[in-house]
Amino acid sequence: MKNLFKKRREPLTDTQLLMTITISIFIVMYILAMAILQGGFLHAQQIFDLLNDNASLIIVSCGLTIVMIGGGIDISVGGVTSLVVMSCILYLNKGGNVFVAALIALGIGLAFGVVHGALISYLEIQPFIVTLAGMFFARGMTTILSVNPQKVDNAAFESLRNTKIEISWLGYVAKNGNLVPARMELGVVIALLCVITVFVILMFNRLGRNFYAMGGNQQSALMLGINVKKTRFMSYLLSGLLSGISGFVLMMHTGAGNATNAAGMEMNAIASSIIGGTLLTGGVGNIIGTFFGTMTLTTIKKIVVSSGLKDPWWQSITTGGMLCFFILLQSIVLSKRQKQK
Repeated sequence: MKNLFKKRREPLTDTQLLMTITISIFIVMYILAMAILQGGFLHAQQIFDLLNDNASLIIVSCGLTIVMIGGGIDISVGGVTSLVVMSCILYLNKGGNVFVAALIALGIGLAFGVVHGALISYLEIQPFIVTLAGMFFARGMTTILSVNPQKVDNAAFESLRNTKIEISWLGYVAKNGNLVPARMELGVVIALLCVITVFVILMFNRLGRNFYAMGGNQQSALMLGINVKKTRFMSYLLSGLLSGISGFVLMMHTGAGNATNAAGMEMNAIASSIIGGTLLTGGVGNIIGTFFGTMTLTTIKKIVVSSGLKDPWWQSITTGGMLCFFILLQSIVLSKRQKQK
């Protein structure tokens, strides 16, 4: 009984502490939005709308979190997502099969993941340079495929895209007296499955523990017998795979694409990971924190728009301010914990 009591009083790890801070800030911020702005924030559909609009960003952020925990960076994810969207649209518009289109999305993501992982892990080229080249290549290939915006014209895909999960008891009564059920897109289900899968990998799998060890201290990881090169390769492989899934989910949400699709997604994904408690230095991060980091980032943008500041630069300013705030908060919290130790 004494040992059990002591175990309960163990302090939170850095990862758990930063994740708790993020979740707490998101809850407080959303409650304040409900109290002050009211409107759509009073309905559960607002949460579902945030998930519907940002399912692809959640998936990409999962990949960025894996890479950043391992001490790396991947800025190609937006370009890969865009290339996947355009490739799948053109294939589907020629009468292609939806299942094959999904395989194309996974194949493109895996191809980028393999190339990036090999160059960074085995040739030891800087991750920023490799993924920057990957981003330019993916954006260029997207433009070659089509300069003009494209819309999906495929009956089977449209049927899949229009499928919604309805939750009546979370709905609301409209002004005309009709019940409007809460609706969630299939892409959200895919995003949540990705979050759960990555969580299991990071928390309960040897590969996940290796990511943390490699990001915390590479030399110590080598001394522990961890194959650092293989582990780093796997982090970029997973990031590429998740980028491919993200592209297909984004296409399911918009039903269209263009050469500038997913522009800035990599920066939003990095911001979401940092807000969620992932450190750029590696070794610290949690996928649940990243999920709430994405929700926090998108919620503050929604609050800015609902406040009447609809010009796009206000969202950029708010995002930058929030990112600085969380980085400063992380530094203060971790600095105090180091002094206490």
